[in-house]
Amino acid sequence: MKVFKILLWSALLLLVALVLFLVGSVAIDYAAGRQRMDALTNTNITGQDGAPDVRAFVAKPSGSGPFPAVIMIHEFFGLNESIVGKAQLLAEEGYFVVAPDTFRGSTTAWIPRAIYQVITSKPEQVNQDLDAVYAWLQAQSEVAPARTGVMGFCYGGRAALTYSLVNADLAATVVFYGSPETDPKVLQSLPGPVLGIFGGADRSIPLEEVQAFDQALALAGIPHEVTVYEDQPHAFVTDAGSIQTDPVQAQAWAQMLGFLEEALKEDGVSRETGLASKYRQPFDWEYYLLLVYEHAFGMSGSHH
Repeated sequence: MKVFKILLWSALLLLVALVLFLVGSVAIDYAAGRQRMDALTNTNITGQDGAPDVRAFVAKPSGSGPFPAVIMIHEFFGLNESIVGKAQLLAEEGYFVVAPDTFRGSTTAWIPRAIYQVITSKPEQVNQDLDAVYAWLQAQSEVAPARTGVMGFCYGGRAALTYSLVNADLAATVVFYGSPETDPKVLQSLPGPVLGIFGGADRSIPLEEVQAFDQALALAGIPHEVTVYEDQPHAFVTDAGSIQTDPVQAQAWAQMLGFLEEALKEDGVSRETGLASKYRQPFDWEYYLLLVYEHAFGMSGSHH
């Protein structure tokens, strides 16, 4: 009995120590993240309805435009160097790119902090900030207003999809391994074509869910491409350097460029959808728990 009590108290003390460690590490990383953001952003965009300004990295093509525009949303780690590099790489292709900080000053490489960022960033708040970014883009003389799309990676892929459900003026949506929506009635509100890119070895998004997304888009009448890259983990499109040297990443990037060329640079594929929906995004605990596992222990763990 005495041994059992000792073991029980030891387990409780370890649990308390773990909780204190996680809370402390998140707080310390939060303070450091504020300083990181200063080096990652070059533009402040006025917030809407009293919200704080949205900090962003803006990458512009050479020339005078007007250019098609893309809002590029970061992973659950927040705005970081890999997103900045991807924004610059896309700008070289003739797109005016804005990569906003949707976590309002927070960025990290620490998974517990990444999860905390997602939990504490309400979808309505994220969409409000994306509305500010979209409105700012429409006011730029270098931007072709009707040719604005949204794209994102991981958390940002999901955020891009859900933002397209509430902004009927977007011309295209690109989802890189973001948790998909599989209800055709919901997807009917999408204002333009969709590209979905997923990894076949991604354990956070089952292939059955990707197939359901593909089928739901078809039932909703949304022009779309959904591609699964075999044997690729979650977050397999890593950074600008790897996109230029790794064949699989280069292929996925080239597929995205072809899609954007048709949707934003050419006549495009447009749909009349009327008003945007009032979609409210549920928090998918199962997805984010699997995402933690995938980043911590899966093949994607070395990609960030």
